[in-house]
Amino acid sequence: MLEDIGILILGLFVLIVGGDFLVRGASSIALRSHISPLVVGLTIVAFGTSAPELLISINAALSGSPDLAMGNVIGSNICNLALVLGVTVLIGPVRVNADSIRIDWPVAMLSALLLFWWARDGELGVGEGVFFVFFLVSYTVFIIRKSRSENKAAIALEEELELPDGPSSSVFKDVLFLVIGGAGLYFGSEWFVGGAKNLAMFLGVSQRVIGITVLALGTSLPELVTAIVASFKRETDLALGNLMGSNIFNILSILGITSLIKPISVNDTILSVDMYWMLGVTLLILPMMLIQRKMGKVEGIILLSIYVYYTYTVIS
Repeated sequence: MLEDIGILILGLFVLIVGGDFLVRGASSIALRSHISPLVVGLTIVAFGTSAPELLISINAALSGSPDLAMGNVIGSNICNLALVLGVTVLIGPVRVNADSIRIDWPVAMLSALLLFWWARDGELGVGEGVFFVFFLVSYTVFIIRKSRSENKAAIALEEELELPDGPSSSVFKDVLFLVIGGAGLYFGSEWFVGGAKNLAMFLGVSQRVIGITVLALGTSLPELVTAIVASFKRETDLALGNLMGSNIFNILSILGITSLIKPISVNDTILSVDMYWMLGVTLLILPMMLIQRKMGKVEGIILLSIYVYYTYTVIS
């Protein structure tokens, strides 16, 4: 068991480092090609930071473990809005941006509803994958155009994405970063999924449970650490929009691309239990955002309580 946990942790570490190298290399090449930093941030950086989850889901689907792939995404979305946001607003209040109400939440809710609707037949296929990817591209283009027309929003996004000031000193370095990042993502996903499967077998629990808990929490750790640091720095203005953006990307990109490569079968329990939790938490966020246009300790306690209770029901 200790060996499996060690492989799981090593895989997660290599995945995170690999994703970071991939983002650095790709961002530098894009900036060298005179592509707008905002476009780089909303495409390459957004895709790169979700690359670990994407590789895990593809690896799990191809290795005959669809519950790990689906559980990882559903669990990560619940974790983002219940655990990560809950911890963030407990440390310090989060002001609700108007765009979070008018754009981010509706798209996040629509994505979750589409996933639920299309998963009812027990499978996400190529058709659903094509639509999800098309929806993601359309949403990204809309955000880029909107931000470009609103100078303040563009500046805020560029600062939040922490883009490099410019390209690196050499193209060779960029390519090396891409190769290291790609290798890290490949081997990290192999180890992470392998460790998760072995851990499930050792503990005698389903792959759904491991996907919903261990994988989801593991892949949400970067968001959790970033949110905690931002809270202590009192820089939480974009936290809510970023977390909902991560949820949108998880469904449209990760499940979309994975189902294009191989159809994902959907466990009955995931469909009848976990997806309702994801929809419920996403729906609950709306009144929390509308009341006083600020989320604080009360909302944080509610969200954390929901996450603790949900996790308890999954593992019990």
